[in-house]
Amino acid sequence: MARSLVRGLRRALAWIITHALLAVVVVLALSFVEPARQESPHLAALHGAAVDGWALVAPGGRWHPTAFIEHKGHLVVEGFLLLVISYLLLQGTLVPGAQEETALTEKEVDELCAEWEPEPLAPPLSEAQQNWREPVVSSDAGRMVTVNGRQALNMSSLNFLGIAGSPELREACRQTIHKYGVGSCGPRGFYGTIDVHLQLEERLARFMGTEEAILYSYDLATLPSILPAFASKKDLILCDEGVNYAIQNGAHLSRARVLYFRHNDMADLERLLRQQEEADRRHRKPLNRRFIVVEGIYANSGDLAPLNALMPLKEKYRYRLVVDESLAVGVLGARGRGAAEHFGLPPEAVEIVGGSMGNALASIGGFCAGDREIVDHQRLSGLGYCFSASLPPFLATAGVCALDHLEQQGGELIPKVQESARLFRKLAAGIPHLSVVGGEAAAISPVIHLALSPEPQAAEYEAGDAALQRVVDDCLAREGVLLALGRYSRLERRRLPPSIRVAVTAQHTAADLQKAVAALKASCKRVLG
Repeated sequence: MARSLVRGLRRALAWIITHALLAVVVVLALSFVEPARQESPHLAALHGAAVDGWALVAPGGRWHPTAFIEHKGHLVVEGFLLLVISYLLLQGTLVPGAQEETALTEKEVDELCAEWEPEPLAPPLSEAQQNWREPVVSSDAGRMVTVNGRQALNMSSLNFLGIAGSPELREACRQTIHKYGVGSCGPRGFYGTIDVHLQLEERLARFMGTEEAILYSYDLATLPSILPAFASKKDLILCDEGVNYAIQNGAHLSRARVLYFRHNDMADLERLLRQQEEADRRHRKPLNRRFIVVEGIYANSGDLAPLNALMPLKEKYRYRLVVDESLAVGVLGARGRGAAEHFGLPPEAVEIVGGSMGNALASIGGFCAGDREIVDHQRLSGLGYCFSASLPPFLATAGVCALDHLEQQGGELIPKVQESARLFRKLAAGIPHLSVVGGEAAAISPVIHLALSPEPQAAEYEAGDAALQRVVDDCLAREGVLLALGRYSRLERRRLPPSIRVAVTAQHTAADLQKAVAALKASCKRVLG
């Protein structure tokens, strides 16, 4: 109330002053009109005063600055400035007097030190976290794996096509190590570019059907480097709320305005798009860059982004589309290009494609594929590209070998992975206390989350994680099946319910999948009752 009253008084005062000045100007102008002066003696007096005043300040007048300077007036100004400078130089620094300070006694210092407790660097670990011991693998990540000294069926590795550990890949990497060593020891822009990096980038661009591709040394730094390279604080990013933490982090680092729509809910996305369009029209907001960010296969849930339904919205409202194809490359699409190809979209329909090479491509690092301008811009603006040592050469060779393998045998391996995913989801539907995440649209996704059922309250998620971890440990110890718990960062915007993450590959047989389901049923019965 007081603030609005002050604001009203300020506006009234400004109005009065403005109109008073206008009145003065009008009256002064009338005084120079001869008929008006004859009609009003006041205007004649005002005219005379104006003429006399101008004679004083005009060139040659007694009050004109030149007359002041000619009569040694500059000495007065210089003397005043000299006094001000002398005063400032003679001022001492602002130090509190001794009478203003009261030293603490030794007893008071000891009491303050005893009372001080530092803030914890991390939240305390639960009992389950303290007692958990991660399984130690001592073999390659094939269909069978040696864990804690025992053979187990591997249902946790994301080696979807079984390329990692193949004899051809090992031999190619061995030759590269003999030629280049094991590291580049520098970023790409500082003598860290080796011919195998350029070869892999060329192969990735050709495989993805784009003009160019760029390599990143670490897959988790790929999207957090791509998004800040193109978006700034004046831009807008719309993210599916189910995206992984790397994407959330990249959107945050860009400083753009970030809005989240409900997971795979195109109606909610269109609502946000429509609201933003209306707000822009209402406020006449200038043009800026706008992005929609999704994952081809969501790491946190294992289901697919409905790109076929998203594309018309993206075109209608003129947004750029960013798709993280980390889990979809090599397992979706006729040639394994990912979810965009799976839904029949041409490569140019998605402006920016990012992904990891640590899954189906059996290597390490990440990549971004797109138009030449998009890729070249990242060579100077992608933080993970500019300031990280480049990918070790033998890992670039591993990526090239994986692409060779995919191009030669993808027509056989991709359908096999998808069929195994369908079969496992069908078999897992009968596991007690667990429910398969994702419907029919996610049937071919090789990443399968089995969520705890019934879903616990958010406050009980940690207890649910602990219970499912006991199921996973029991499966390994008593059934010989290696599984993984769905893990989420505490910084995630949306914490999903507790789940067990299963990964099926082209190496798994129907008997393997049946064994894994039987092991889960037995462990759930023993652990969960």
